[in-house]
Amino acid sequence: MTVCLFTICIVCSALLAGVYALTKAPIDAAAKAKNEAAIKEVLPETAVTIEEERTVDFEGASYGYNLAYDEVGNVVGCAINVAPVGFGGPIAIKVGFDINGVICNTKVLSQAETPGLGAKCVEPSFSSQFKGWNPAEKDLAVKKDGGDVDAITASTITSRAYADGLLLATKVFQAIGQTPMLINE
Repeated sequence: MTVCLFTICIVCSALLAGVYALTKAPIDAAAKAKNEAAIKEVLPETAVTIEEERTVDFEGASYGYNLAYDEVGNVVGCAINVAPVGFGGPIAIKVGFDINGVICNTKVLSQAETPGLGAKCVEPSFSSQFKGWNPAEKDLAVKKDGGDVDAITASTITSRAYADGLLLATKVFQAIGQTPMLINE
């Protein structure tokens, strides 16, 4: 009986490894395509060339970002990855900035918020309020906390996390801008 069970485990493990090997490349390609589409969605329309992802260390953590250039090679924007923790776990958000630090757009890459409540963070009715958001003029906090963000009804925790993520992205953008990375090369 032990030999039989051991054989079944070996066969199942081999099958699982085979399926993993067959599906890894298509899954990676789909994730890369989703990321590239999100980058294009959050950056200014003048962005023609988007460079490979770089990382920057900020307050003990590492954040990925992509710089975007216009047709003559001037930096026109930056897309930053942040993952604030909401009610259901991390909310992976890509935040696009123009060269002046104004938020062009945001895109949720993944989230596990409550369906029908916090999961509404992916809907344009919530996320579109951040298009053209200038963090220097508006407070990235929900109105309940004295800020300017309209929260999702019955989902303050998710709304706070989203706003906190954008605030973090703003600080990361400022840190990137203080390095030679944003100087046109």
